[in-house]
Amino acid sequence: MLPLLRCVPRVLGTAVAGIRAAAPSLPLLQPASRPCARPFGLLSVRAGSVQLPGLLRPWGPCGCGCGCGGLHTEGDRAFVEFLNDEIKEEKKIQKYKSLPKMSGGWELEVNGTEAKLVQKVAGEKVTVTFNINNSIPPTYDGEEGTSEGQKVEEQEPELTSTPNFVVEVVKDGSNKALVLDCHFPEDEIGQEEEDQSDIFSIKEVSFQSTGDSDWKDTNYTLSTDSLDWGLYDHLMDFLADRGVDNTFADELVELSTALEHQEYITFLEDLKGFVKSQ
Repeated sequence: MLPLLRCVPRVLGTAVAGIRAAAPSLPLLQPASRPCARPFGLLSVRAGSVQLPGLLRPWGPCGCGCGCGGLHTEGDRAFVEFLNDEIKEEKKIQKYKSLPKMSGGWELEVNGTEAKLVQKVAGEKVTVTFNINNSIPPTYDGEEGTSEGQKVEEQEPELTSTPNFVVEVVKDGSNKALVLDCHFPEDEIGQEEEDQSDIFSIKEVSFQSTGDSDWKDTNYTLSTDSLDWGLYDHLMDFLADRGVDNTFADELVELSTALEHQEYITFLEDLKGFVKSQ
């Protein structure tokens, strides 16, 4: 038995040597080179160096002495000064210190940038909702007919908020609401014509359930782009009979403009406080 066990290493050694001789010589595997992910600026920093990049500098109180540890730069200081001047100018030209009231018995509810006008008439509840965000149309440069030597006083155009608004009409005891999506066409804003044309238009009409907080896209929606003019006129008369006419639209624009300007000033004040960090 012992002689047999002694022969095992010799046999294994002979087999391994044969495999090595038969196999081609292969290069040793080298680890793949990894690109350096650190910025070159940081690589130049030596240990114990006094001048450290901004990213490596230890956090500490700001230079102004307030002790907040935040970032204060000359740009921030100039930004705050600019905002102070801007807020003062906006308050000077602010037309309404408080929101104007709507005629016709409309009750106003404001939630941030969204406003809601509610009125109950003869067994019906009429609700008009609008949002002032992105409600100011873009301004275009006037005519370029002035000569180079002629000096014209530059006056900023008066900004007017013309938001889209939605009219919901619900009859007592009904679980459906007639919804009319309205907007102000840009070519009708600020025009006064003798034929008393409508200054707002109906874009879409649909029925929605009063129990749903969100409107369903599966409900049929009627677009007025290809609508018969007779039906469209009756829809406009339907709104006018419920107090949504040109007078209402003019007052809504005035209310929306006042609310938008008020929110803009509040935004500037919040921005100043954020930049100032005090």
